[in-house]
Amino acid sequence: MTQDSASPRRTELREAAYRYVLEHGLADLSLRPLAAAIGSSPRVLLFLFGSKDGLIRDLLARARADELALLDRLGEPAGLAAAAARLWDWAAAPEHRPLLRLWVEAYGRSLVEPDGAWAGFAKATVDDWLAVLAACEPGADPARRTLVLAVLRGAILDLLATDDAERTGAALRLHLALLD
Repeated sequence: MTQDSASPRRTELREAAYRYVLEHGLADLSLRPLAAAIGSSPRVLLFLFGSKDGLIRDLLARARADELALLDRLGEPAGLAAAAARLWDWAAAPEHRPLLRLWVEAYGRSLVEPDGAWAGFAKATVDDWLAVLAACEPGADPARRTLVLAVLRGAILDLLATDDAERTGAALRLHLALLD
């Protein structure tokens, strides 16, 4: 059984673990090295989070909270192109690469391991981003929003693979210009 999710120690360790996975990823997460790095023990982590899967679910929820905070800060720009441009400006900032790498890792993992800790992560993020884009251009064709999101995700993946913000940003802006 896990301890109360609002306990200060659980919150402190979640934040430390979150910083750790932003740097090291989740793919090879092992409780012993994680616990040592964040000043805890595997036993305490298991007590607080119930299991390794429970900890991963909690960390994915924490990453999604960061994503939702980004989307909330976006506001409601007029139109899909403006929204995508603002999302890109955020994504292209070097300080956001760790979160984006974690997002890509969790997204991919949830596709190949649709049960357990990863369950529903990819679909939830797609739904979140599509809802924001819908608010930016009410009444827009859902296929149009999906196209914008797909191009934005592709540009993010390319940026993470190449670190070429100039080229990927130019490609995204070219696509967005075609929307008008």
